[in-house]
Amino acid sequence: MNPRDLIRIARQLASGAVGGSRGRPRWTEPRRAVSAAYYAMFHALALSGANALAGSTHANRSQRTWNQTYRALEHGHTRNQCDNQSGMSEFPAELRIFGRLFVQMQDQRHRADYNPDADFSRAQVMLLVDEVEDAITRLERASAADRRAFAIYVLFRLRRN
Repeated sequence: MNPRDLIRIARQLASGAVGGSRGRPRWTEPRRAVSAAYYAMFHALALSGANALAGSTHANRSQRTWNQTYRALEHGHTRNQCDNQSGMSEFPAELRIFGRLFVQMQDQRHRADYNPDADFSRAQVMLLVDEVEDAITRLERASAADRRAFAIYVLFRLRRN
């Protein structure tokens, strides 16, 4: 799944361009845009982790191992890790920014998907999509070593002796 495609879809939904509507988007469109933006972050992180741990090209990886690594990312555990200030403090700023926004976007996605009273303005959603796109760019620009360490941090549970 391409996270940039999800960003594009989120922008279309937020702008009201889906279904030929002009003006204020229908109430479902901003909600779906928020959800698509969150999933862009989630899939960007899954992709980054699979590439960092299993190999970034078909020539240097087992596809089965890459798929297993990609699918290993869990929403709840990842959120908890990203919300752990002590653990996140060991990462560079671009990954701390990604982590903070991941937590915020998961909250917004839950609000969009499950709160019948939630209301999102076009401007609010477009700002969230912009922030998500910036955070994904920051993740992609992080060093290979930092992306690998971050993947391990969000994928694996810490075992105490």
